[in-house]
Amino acid sequence: MERTTTGAAAGLGGRKYDLAVAYRIYPQVAKPAQSLPFGNNKLRQAEICLRTFRHSLGSLRVKLWAILDGCPQDYRLLFERYFPAEDLVVITLNGVGKRRAFGKQIEILLAQQDAENVYFAEDDYLYLPGQFPLALSFLRGGRGVDFVSPYDHFDSYKLDLHHEPEWLTVFANHHWRTTASTCHTFLTRKDTLAKFTKVFRTCSRRGHDCEMWLSLTKRRVFNPLAMLRYIARREFYRRVVPKAWQFFWWQILFGRTAKLWVPVPGIATHLAAGLMSPGIDWLALMQGEAARDERPTVVELLGAAHAGFQQFRKTLPKTNP
Repeated sequence: MERTTTGAAAGLGGRKYDLAVAYRIYPQVAKPAQSLPFGNNKLRQAEICLRTFRHSLGSLRVKLWAILDGCPQDYRLLFERYFPAEDLVVITLNGVGKRRAFGKQIEILLAQQDAENVYFAEDDYLYLPGQFPLALSFLRGGRGVDFVSPYDHFDSYKLDLHHEPEWLTVFANHHWRTTASTCHTFLTRKDTLAKFTKVFRTCSRRGHDCEMWLSLTKRRVFNPLAMLRYIARREFYRRVVPKAWQFFWWQILFGRTAKLWVPVPGIATHLAAGLMSPGIDWLALMQGEAARDERPTVVELLGAAHAGFQQFRKTLPKTNP
């Protein structure tokens, strides 16, 4: 079952946005994040991630679809806390799983008429404040930019799969480089999404993100020696490359090669222990955000002061009029 709720002014008046976001969330902590702070509290972890995303957007005008997959009411309230009703659409799914939720993201971002630039967001990413506009500017103004991930995956520095020549450029005083693959959090243009929609829709039914990206970037898929090394070393990618051919052979052989870029250093990280974007103290950022929740608000301080004053009055001796 699916339910959709929009803000009172959503979609009215032909309002244009800088970015359309499909943000999917589910109420369990992913295994790679269970050893990180709040690894046993998905709601708290999800709020910290969502708040850093909101702060990273800066002044961008964003229309956001919150895809709640099997989530209780508290998760809806998170999005209502950080995004105004006129910019928010809440879609409730009945625990359909990440593949079908990803398919829903594709459907939404292709159908929407609010923005030319679209963002697929997962719920377990931390973002640096005010940095997301850099990625959007690079998508708009960089040369040969099809897709941008905010996550500088640590695998890029340690796995043979990524040890190939890469493009490196500087844009808006930030380094950007091409990469072979990423996860399901990425930025692109609506028309680019439409061009590769068969690839993405296939991944919403079978295959995984890495296989999908290898078919788009075409990295390592034509290198039999690399495949023999993966088999000899019993590496994870000995299964990934054959599956890329199995599920996406038509894209590998006949489709246009796409360029996927990431910032260096990353402007966001996936919450995956041991695989977080290098060069940034993400745990300190996460703990700082958590500490903000523990600081009392002005209203709470005034309330405590009032209660203390009333308690103090009770200790004063009574006087006759």
